[in-house]
Amino acid sequence: MPLRRIALVVSLAFAAVPLAAQTTPQRSVPEAGPGLVADPATQVAALIDALQIGPVLEVMRAEGIDYGDTLEAELFPGTGGPQWQAVIGLIYDTSTMRERFDAAFATELGQDSAARDPAAIAKMLRFFGSERGQRILTLELEARRALMDDATEDAAKVSVEDMIAKADPRMDVLRRFADANDLIESNVAGALNSNLAFFRGMSDGGAFEDAMSEEDMLADVWTQEPEIRAETEAWLYPYLALAYGPLSEDDMAAYLAFSDTAEGKRLNAAVFAAFDKVFTVISFDLGRAAARQMQGEDI
Repeated sequence: MPLRRIALVVSLAFAAVPLAAQTTPQRSVPEAGPGLVADPATQVAALIDALQIGPVLEVMRAEGIDYGDTLEAELFPGTGGPQWQAVIGLIYDTSTMRERFDAAFATELGQDSAARDPAAIAKMLRFFGSERGQRILTLELEARRALMDDATEDAAKVSVEDMIAKADPRMDVLRRFADANDLIESNVAGALNSNLAFFRGMSDGGAFEDAMSEEDMLADVWTQEPEIRAETEAWLYPYLALAYGPLSEDDMAAYLAFSDTAEGKRLNAAVFAAFDKVFTVISFDLGRAAARQMQGEDI
């Protein structure tokens, strides 16, 4: 049962929206100076704020509420009601998700270990705390919101098909960007982890008459890999095209160049790893709650 993963690099607008409408007030991001290097906790917190993780989690919650409706339709049609909606709301609680993300992200960046590199984190802050970086992140958020609408997603897919048919050079740039940030493999791996966690939650909630072993669950999840990969690619490129359509060639080149740096790759890996931990817990909780709902238990 695939869960749609976040297609981020940091990663994480709409090309038809006038440029002026896309401009948002720039958030205050501390400069990368001695204070940030001396205080890694402040440095990491500033980076999380610069990455607009709060708004990202709000979009994730909206996507999660929609996914709760999908689960009800597939597993227990018409019997979820307000109780199920309340459970979904708790599972996708933004405060809880933020706490989990912050802790995991700090760990991934080595905040509490000798491996941390304040100078590297300062470079991440300089890019994403800049006007260009904030504009890029805003476009990514707008694309995520826009693609929640089926008609917009269909139109974005058609646009990508046209780009491919016309050998649009921007399509090559998007492919290079996806490769540089390992977007396909990271999203596929994360989706497989989420699906395994969902099975574990279902098993913990007593959904299966005959207990499934860990090996059985792993085998079942791996059979989904081709479908997940196809769905990831089908969603990813329309997302990238929608998000980065308004960017100039210089802005796109700068983003790709940063993605190819050691700091860019480290940040990308940390964001994916942190969200993977958030999604794994969410998926387990969804599986357990769904199992109990299917059995008519009080959840």
